[in-house]
Amino acid sequence: MKFGFIFPKANVLRAIEFAQVAEKCGWDGFFVWEPVYGVDAWVTLAAIACKTKKIRIGTMITPVSRMRPWKLASELVTLDNISKGRVTLSVALGAIDTGFAEFGEETDRKIRAELLDEGLVIITKLWQGSFSFTGKHYQIRESTFFKREPPPLPIQKPRIPIWVVAAWPRMKSMNRVLRYDGILPTIMSKEGKFEEITPEYIAQIKSFIDEKRSSKQFFDIVVEGTTPSNDLSKAKEVIKPFEKSGVTWWIESMWFAKTLNPVLERIQQGPPK
Repeated sequence: MKFGFIFPKANVLRAIEFAQVAEKCGWDGFFVWEPVYGVDAWVTLAAIACKTKKIRIGTMITPVSRMRPWKLASELVTLDNISKGRVTLSVALGAIDTGFAEFGEETDRKIRAELLDEGLVIITKLWQGSFSFTGKHYQIRESTFFKREPPPLPIQKPRIPIWVVAAWPRMKSMNRVLRYDGILPTIMSKEGKFEEITPEYIAQIKSFIDEKRSSKQFFDIVVEGTTPSNDLSKAKEVIKPFEKSGVTWWIESMWFAKTLNPVLERIQQGPPK
């Protein structure tokens, strides 16, 4: 199991500083959130890439429905080259209460799902060097410009990893995950209510992925949570059942920390390895 940390605040200079501390203290990944308006995630990650050497970096999460897929693909391939292959893209429909309506972004869930699906196809095709696509929402035609000045390809093969938020056991959501490289699972009841993520649910998800996924490439199961900061044995008690059930990444989060002081302290304590 690998361990990541989410930087929970809108402070780019501290994010760069904390990422360096996280790398020094043994964390495997450092992730930032992507607001509708605010500190730009990709500029922040580019700066972090230049100040670190081995820690994996990425977003938690990117709502593809409000992105131009070609712009997002460009940002990622550029960052992949800057970081020498350390970037991961985490995607979802996004939380509309973060300013979607206020900025004129699409709020209809079905349309956002369509934009997500088409956007991911475009992104992965562009990373392969293909510039044509015809869909419901996007149409891309080949241009001679790209033959004269071809963009770089990602360093990571077969592509930059894509983690997708999906609701278990909603099959439309789960089938989307099968096409990519990892899942950030949520659990949804028959009544449409979100439930706690447990090792038992993770085992069900892993069984489904193992049975249904055709690709033999490595697949990540990513869980976000919180472990006790002052008791390593108790932290391991939290982690161990998830690791046994198939979780490959534990992402430590402190979304509701009032200041950055406890966040820095937790990073300095290191992951519960």
